[in-house]
Amino acid sequence: QVQLVESGGGLVQPGGSLRLSCAASGFTLDYYAIGWFRQAPGKEREGVSCISSSDGSIYYTDSVKGRFTISRDNAKNTVYLQMNNLKPEDTAVYYCTAARYWPTSWDNPFLYDYWGQGTQVTVSS
Repeated sequence: QVQLVESGGGLVQPGGSLRLSCAASGFTLDYYAIGWFRQAPGKEREGVSCISSSDGSIYYTDSVKGRFTISRDNAKNTVYLQMNNLKPEDTAVYYCTAARYWPTSWDNPFLYDYWGQGTQVTVSS
């Protein structure tokens, strides 16, 4: 059974850090592009970052550049999102997602095949 499971969310003060993990089972992440999306209450799902399966290309949405880092550990079948200098506007449910074929628009959620259930990130003092 194909499954993506996110972990590492929680409550953090502004300026703090969290590392999200996305563990895959039932398939090998090596061959998939992996994306992180987030959705805040009342807002559309937003692409945060993506890492390709082949050449290691990485993309970030402008609001997280310089603060977030995506990485993958194929041996552990896991992708990470290191989030530093967190801001209240980063508060959202964060989802990881996998695409078998490189999505033409990395931040289009409809181009991904599998989704996790999400993990809540709350940035508040």
